[in-house]
Amino acid sequence: MSLFNVAATGDSYYCPLAIFLRDGRDAILGGAYGHVWGGWLDLSLLWVAEPLRGRGYGKKLLEAAEDEARSQGCGAVFLSTFSFQARPFYERFGYEVIADLPDYPAGHTYHILTKTLA
Repeated sequence: MSLFNVAATGDSYYCPLAIFLRDGRDAILGGAYGHVWGGWLDLSLLWVAEPLRGRGYGKKLLEAAEDEARSQGCGAVFLSTFSFQARPFYERFGYEVIADLPDYPAGHTYHILTKTLA
């Protein structure tokens, strides 16, 4: 976190977040990555290897990230996804689109979503 942001907000707490899905050989097959700052979790990346999709691992990773955010005092999460990626997945778990960037890339939309944590 930059000193400018800390000076402007008074919020100096910053913590990276990295949660991994591993197999029996300890290979990484999925994960959730982001950071906590300003009372929010900025979830930059959530992924599951193609052969494991549809088995609930994405849900477990998302829930683990949200639980960690709560434990660090976050009240909300924000993330982004493209129209050809995971918007319906996130909406199933209570995320709402707050902004769209149409035609990024051409013919698609970039969505920004948020969720309030209970």
